[in-house]
Amino acid sequence: MATNDVNVVLHIDETLSSEEIHDLEKGLSDVGGVISTCVPKNTPHLMIVDYDPQTLSSKALLHHIRDSGLHSQVIGGI
Repeated sequence: MATNDVNVVLHIDETLSSEEIHDLEKGLSDVGGVISTCVPKNTPHLMIVDYDPQTLSSKALLHHIRDSGLHSQVIGGI
């Protein structure tokens, strides 16, 4: 069965430590529909999330991040 994964770039307002970034990536990876997450080392405020739009929306991703006490916005998709 083919999937139509999409990517979205999220901007995280807070400055996070490496451990906090890892915890956030891990937490989002456990959300149903999320395929992968990545915060590039040279852009620690940006997170790229690959997900299945039939299972999850970018708005739901934001809610998961905000539920963890962080502030974020969708800034683009690839």
